[in-house]
Amino acid sequence: MAGGSSQPGRSVTSKILAILSAFETSRRALNLTEISKAADLPLSTTHRLVGELVDEGILSRTGNGGIQLGLRLWAIAQNTGRQLRDTARPFVQDLFSLTGETSQLAIRDGNMALYIDRVYGTKRIARASRVGGRLPLHATAVGKAILAFSEDWVMDAYLEQHLEPLTPHTRSNPVQLRNELSRARHNGYAITREEVRLGTCSIAVPVYHTGRLGCSIGLVIPTSHAANMERHLPVLYGISKRIEAATAHIPLETLLGIISGPDMNVPGREN
Repeated sequence: MAGGSSQPGRSVTSKILAILSAFETSRRALNLTEISKAADLPLSTTHRLVGELVDEGILSRTGNGGIQLGLRLWAIAQNTGRQLRDTARPFVQDLFSLTGETSQLAIRDGNMALYIDRVYGTKRIARASRVGGRLPLHATAVGKAILAFSEDWVMDAYLEQHLEPLTPHTRSNPVQLRNELSRARHNGYAITREEVRLGTCSIAVPVYHTGRLGCSIGLVIPTSHAANMERHLPVLYGISKRIEAATAHIPLETLLGIISGPDMNVPGREN
């Protein structure tokens, strides 16, 4: 594939990734004009590349001519983090069974918490993300647990970036966030209170892998039921230990399916 661009030197790979990224937060089909604008590509280039991606099954056309992600891309994506998801899923389900709250497992993907698995509770809560979705580390309990229990340079690099507030309650002051992360490391868990969506709070603990941080596991709880959410800590710690034991024989990089890069981009801009 080859094609022009308003940005000289832009590779074909970057153009294709920009096209696919247009669908990252959209839950509906897009037209070519919307994709062209989101990818910052000429309409003619977008038309040609989208056509080739449709031919390969990476994208597909809807009945009214819209463009959506294709099943082939979905099938390929299922292999990302598959060993961790498949191994940990029974324990995530156990966490839900024992607490009745939405349970989730996340890893660090650069400056984002990437959700590997989730079991939804029956309580009505605002859904901020989904399996395969990402949220800024500083706004989520699973993300704060990852920051708090990672190597010091990870926290230092993250706090150098702009911390975008998602709600009025998001901890976006780096000094305050550093202090909170230090308390989380001391206490052994992280919490949020309406920092991603109003009406929801969360609590999370780290999951280790042969002495290294592997991921984090947590609960999302309606604010109306969150006054004493620390009562769930014994279950969270127990599930964390069970996941650690179940995955100990799998090399960490193989387990995660990706190597979360050290580069810290601006949080919140990829959602």
